[in-house]
Amino acid sequence: MKRLLIFATLIFILAVISAFRMMQKKKIIFFGDSITQAGVAPHGYITLLQQMLVKEGRDNAFDLIGAGVGGNKVYDLYFRLEDDVLSKKPDIVFIYVGINDVWHKRSMGTGTDPDKFERFYSRMIDKLQSAGVKVIICTPTVIGEKKGYVNELDGDLNKYAAIIREIAKNKNTGLIDLHKAIVEYINDHNPEDKSKGVLTIDGVHMNDTGNEFLAKQFYPYLK
Repeated sequence: MKRLLIFATLIFILAVISAFRMMQKKKIIFFGDSITQAGVAPHGYITLLQQMLVKEGRDNAFDLIGAGVGGNKVYDLYFRLEDDVLSKKPDIVFIYVGINDVWHKRSMGTGTDPDKFERFYSRMIDKLQSAGVKVIICTPTVIGEKKGYVNELDGDLNKYAAIIREIAKNKNTGLIDLHKAIVEYINDHNPEDKSKGVLTIDGVHMNDTGNEFLAKQFYPYLK
C-alpha cells in the first residue's frame, strides 16, 4: 500500500511538471538591425505579430522579444549574441540581418565582405544550435523599391540573399525568403515604379504596410 501511494505521488508530480512545461510560453527572440528595432514600436511587425496572437487566443503560448539595434551588421549580432540572446535562453531565434552589410558599403564605406558575412553568420548559428535553440533565418529585404532589379544595390542584395539561402541549407535552419517575397510584392503593387513608399518610408525602413507585410511573413512560423 505504501509503495502504491509513493508511486501515485510520483505520477502526480510528473504530471504537474509536464503540465507546467506545457503552460510555459515559448520564448522567441527577433535578432536584427533597425528594422527589427522598430518592430516593437506601436505599428511594428513584432507588435503586429503579438496582436495576431491575441486575436487567435494564442498570446499565452509565446513571449515575443525584440533584439534589434540600428546600424547593426552580421558581426555586430555575433558580438552581442551572448548578452542579448543566449543569456535569455530562447526557444526560437529569428535572425534578420544583411541590409547594412550591403548598404553601408556605399553609404558609409564600411559593410561586410561576402566571405566574412558567411563566416560570422554560420558561426552565430553554430552557437545558437549548440544551445538547443531553433533558428530561423531571413534573407534581406530591399534597398530601393524600383522594379526589375535596377536599384543600385540589387546585385549585391541578390548575392547576400543567396548566401543566406545556402547557409539555411547547410545548417538545417528554417528560412524566410523575405527578399524573394518583397520583390514579388513590389512587382505587383508598384505600378508607378517608385523608389520608395510602397512598403518602405525611404527604400529600406518599413512603413505601416511594410510592417504588416513582414508580420504576415513571420506569422506562419509561430504555428
